[in-house]
Amino acid sequence: MILLTQDPLNPRSITSEVTRDRNGAIITFLGNTRRLNGDKEVLFLEYEVYEPMALKELEKIKRAAIDKWGDVDIAIAHRFGRLEIEDTSLVVAIGSQHRREGFDVCNFIVNRIKETVPIWKKEVFADGSIWVGCQSHKHSLSALHPQN
Repeated sequence: MILLTQDPLNPRSITSEVTRDRNGAIITFLGNTRRLNGDKEVLFLEYEVYEPMALKELEKIKRAAIDKWGDVDIAIAHRFGRLEIEDTSLVVAIGSQHRREGFDVCNFIVNRIKETVPIWKKEVFADGSIWVGCQSHKHSLSALHPQN
């Protein structure tokens, strides 16, 4: 399962996608909106996504994990749009025979999402905003969304 949506994420439902009788370990990672970034209070986040490319990249990441670790079940869901404090932006659920491989797969996927998937996060503060983590993407927001 791979999902990009503006709707709130349901971690329990997403995790159920990887729950199988062969899986002794179910690992679920939640990326939530935090109130503070350093000493600055975050009011809310805004995520932008280039959906066609993001879906392809998420599928490549999932396929790479399966190629490396074998028989694992993977569900990835990322929310975009405006997110309030404590909202969940990312759910990665892994079902595996053993916990070590489950944790390894989950870590691999979360890191790769941040490195290659065209999803951009803007943190909004009372005195302005900043785009976070965009520097590591291969593609820039301006290249995908040129100004007229």
